[in-house]
Amino acid sequence: MASFTHGGTDALGVPAHDFSTNRNACGPCPAAVEALQAAHVAQYPDPLYTELRAQLAAFHGVAAERIVIGGSSSELIHRLTQHAVRSGADALSLPRHHYGDYLKAAQVWGIPVRPRPADGHPRAGLHWACEPSSPLGALDDIWPVWAKPPLPLSTQSQSREWRVLDCAYRPLWLEGAPPHRDLDSVWQLWTPNKALGMTGVRAAYAIAPLQATALDLSELGDLAASWVVGSHGVAMLQAWVTAPVQHWLAQSLNTLREWKAQQLALCARLGWQVIEGHQANYFVARLPLQLEEMAHKLATLRTQGIKLRDCASFGLPGHVRLGVLPPASQAALEQAWKETEN
Repeated sequence: MASFTHGGTDALGVPAHDFSTNRNACGPCPAAVEALQAAHVAQYPDPLYTELRAQLAAFHGVAAERIVIGGSSSELIHRLTQHAVRSGADALSLPRHHYGDYLKAAQVWGIPVRPRPADGHPRAGLHWACEPSSPLGALDDIWPVWAKPPLPLSTQSQSREWRVLDCAYRPLWLEGAPPHRDLDSVWQLWTPNKALGMTGVRAAYAIAPLQATALDLSELGDLAASWVVGSHGVAMLQAWVTAPVQHWLAQSLNTLREWKAQQLALCARLGWQVIEGHQANYFVARLPLQLEEMAHKLATLRTQGIKLRDCASFGLPGHVRLGVLPPASQAALEQAWKETEN
């Protein structure tokens, strides 16, 4: 069985101070937790998710037909990849540093990876972007190309172009407001559990672009398992679009900004070199270590309840990604780091 690197809970259990994930550390959102506690679990949810899709569509100002419910963003990544390949996509492009499931899905479905188009012209195939990006939390460089109209989906399959934007961290944008993007021309993936600080609840949704065909939406639905999201996932997504939850999220961003400033100052004190351009509640820093020291150092910290996300799997050896955590966790990190230096 192939092994893929993820942050969060591991064989040692739940880390006391988990910097390795990008969830909102102010959560779980109380109003969303109440919705889960009130979820109706005695019966199956509606297999078509009619009411849920209408609520999500109203929240985003789109037609309900454009909403595709998924078990998680990872599940939708695999399903979109499978459908694109079946529909004629014969190549895939990725950000330089990216979430591993994009590549994993490509390998499973046998679609080759090629360099991103750099000449400003659309290209046939499946193209992934994430903004803020992971792991860097930066602006994505795909937009100069995506500013041009996509190749139409109504032509022969060989010329089809699939543009997918992973919006996992857009609700957690901290450095001003997200830039305006024409999201109606791309497939959007939304994963509210990160913004709500409850990544243990698995549910997500996609918004199809305006040019998506009815056949695309029908076939994507057919590829999903029955009741792909259970009652708790439905409850979380329904809570996501409510005013109390959105108000809590807005307030939490102010807290995260304060914590982030303190965490950046901590990195400076420790001599960690932060990569600039980060926009969200996480960032990447290079540790003052030799590469051969990294694994031992991170393992030692883990035994003290501190978990950092090694960025080697992102193509950034010698670096770690740090989600922003409260001051108490930052103090624990500082103390543990200094103890390992003695």
